[in-house]
Amino acid sequence: MSEKSGPNKVLSGQNRVLRGHKNKEGSMQPRLPLPDERIYTPYKISALVEVLEAQGVPRAECLMGSGVDVDDLADPFAQTSMRQYMTVCANALALSRDPATPFEAGASLHVSAYGIYGYALLSCLSLRDYFGLAERFRRLATPPMTVEWHEDENEVRWFVNDVFVLNPAPALRQFLLEKQFSINVTHLQDVVGQPYPPLRACFSYPAPPHADLYSRYLNCPCLFDQPRCELVYDRAILDRKPVMAHPLTSVLVQETCDRLIGQSRIASGTAGSVYRLLMDRPGHFPDMEAAAQMLNMTSRTLRRRLDAEATSFQAIRDEVRLKLAQEYLGASRMSLLDTATLLGFSDVASFRKALKRWTGKGPDQFRKSL
Repeated sequence: MSEKSGPNKVLSGQNRVLRGHKNKEGSMQPRLPLPDERIYTPYKISALVEVLEAQGVPRAECLMGSGVDVDDLADPFAQTSMRQYMTVCANALALSRDPATPFEAGASLHVSAYGIYGYALLSCLSLRDYFGLAERFRRLATPPMTVEWHEDENEVRWFVNDVFVLNPAPALRQFLLEKQFSINVTHLQDVVGQPYPPLRACFSYPAPPHADLYSRYLNCPCLFDQPRCELVYDRAILDRKPVMAHPLTSVLVQETCDRLIGQSRIASGTAGSVYRLLMDRPGHFPDMEAAAQMLNMTSRTLRRRLDAEATSFQAIRDEVRLKLAQEYLGASRMSLLDTATLLGFSDVASFRKALKRWTGKGPDQFRKSL
């Protein structure tokens, strides 16, 4: 963690993160978000500010250069952007002398702070559903990096991909990872209703000077200089029932999350353009190269822009396919073969496998849930 620095150093860091522009006087100023980037409620910013405030850092300093007002932190209708969140994280890194700051902020972010997304996680019917929903609706949670879950014969793990929004510097990247791992541990405990420590946590970077904090906050052995960053649990957890599981509530809040995901895709950025393009061509899904040509860019540029928005072409295509699968299997009662064909699958078996990966359900169970 960086030592405490003055305002000039904080602003300098923000300009690097925000790709600043010059004002009339010729000095660099951070570029505030475009309106269509303001799609997140500021609960993550608020949690971080509260931790810093307890350390004696004034709220105004925590928010410096972000464009977020102090009053926004208590406004349930305030909308903030990923850039604003990353700016406040950069401020925290520079202003705090306590290396436990990201862990404390993560531990304070309980599932109930996440609105409809949080209640979708709390009310799901099994921990298998929890992992799937957390990944599926992650775009609603101000995600600074991409996270996936994988299951093998004995273990289930959160795997953090090496794709971060705005490509932060190594120190900020580590800060975000520490906070994310703390959030993941906290959320699973909230859903289970009791402490449920991971088997281990792995990190791809060398052990920092405050390495002892990792095991203290994550409640498991922590390994460094590993091939990738991941949080590992016993596979037996997948069949556990969340303490607040409720079939009717689960369906209702998941439908709301689906609508919010669709609205955010349509509303903003390159991801929105890709989402609309694929939605306009059901049954004829272009590959990434063809989609890039339709959007008048190279596939490399398209990939880079989607990376910056913490998503991928494959993830958006899966979202579109799932949305259409809901329509085909729900309202129209279309056959599995016709559905698989219209969604671009070579056979029904491939569609079944994909649907299981997306929702944790087979076609019959999925149809009954609609």
